[in-house]
Amino acid sequence: MFKQSTRHEVVAVLFLLAVAGVLVPSSSFAQDPAAPPAPDPGTWVGTAGAGLALTSGNSDTLNYNLAFDATRDPKTRNVMKFTGLFLRGEQNEELVANRLSLAFRDQYALNTRSYVYGQLEYLRDTFKLIDYLVAPTAGVGYKVVDSPATRFSVDGGFGAVWEKNPEVDVQTSLALTAGEKLEHQFNANATLKHAVTGLWKADDLEDGLYTFSIGLATKVSERLLFSIDLLDTFKNRPPTPETKKNDVALVTAITAKF
Repeated sequence: MFKQSTRHEVVAVLFLLAVAGVLVPSSSFAQDPAAPPAPDPGTWVGTAGAGLALTSGNSDTLNYNLAFDATRDPKTRNVMKFTGLFLRGEQNEELVANRLSLAFRDQYALNTRSYVYGQLEYLRDTFKLIDYLVAPTAGVGYKVVDSPATRFSVDGGFGAVWEKNPEVDVQTSLALTAGEKLEHQFNANATLKHAVTGLWKADDLEDGLYTFSIGLATKVSERLLFSIDLLDTFKNRPPTPETKKNDVALVTAITAKF
C-alpha cells in the first residue's frame, strides 16, 4: 500500500534520474557520437511509449498514457509525420482526465531553411467539454537554427476548425495557427524537447486553444528511452463558465525507438 505522498516522491525521483542523464558524465560522453546513417528513402522512423502511475491508501489514483510519433523520409525534402497522445486518469474510481490528440503533417522544404506544410489536428477532451475539434491548416515555416545538436523552427498558417461541444451544434470557423518548436541534444544520452502552438478562430480571436510542452528524454539503451514531459493545454473560452481554462499534466514514460 502506498501512502498519499508516494506519488509525489516517485515523480521527484524520476525527474532526478532524467536530470542525471544530462549532468552525470559517462564513458559515452567522452566524445561526440558518430552521426547515425541517413535513413533510406521510404524509411519510417519514430517512437512508441507508455507510462503508468498509481497510488493506494488515503487516495487511490491510476494514471496512464500512450504516445507515438512516426516520420517518413526524415532526411528527404518531403517529410510526413504522425503523432498521437492519449491520457487517462482516475481518482477513487472517478474519471479525472481523458484526452486524445492526433496530428498529421506533410512538410516540403523550399530550401535548407524555409518550408511549406499542410496538417490535420484532432482533439477530444472530456474535461474541456470538447467532443471533438478538427483543424486542417496549411502554412509556411522557417528553421531559425538547424545544427546537429540544436533545431529551432517557427511557422504559421491558416485553415478551418470544427468544434463540437456537448448538447450544442458543431461550430465552424476559419482558423489561424502559429507555433514554435525546439529540440536540443545535450549529449549522446539526453535530449530536451519544447513546443508551443496556438489555434485561433478567425471570427473570434479571443477563442484560442494553446498548447505548451517541455520534456527531457534520456537513453536507457540503444532502443529504449525514459522521458518526462510537462504538458499544458489552455482554452481561453471554454464551453461553460464552470469549465476550467487550464489543464496541466506531468507525463512519464518508457519509449521504444524504431
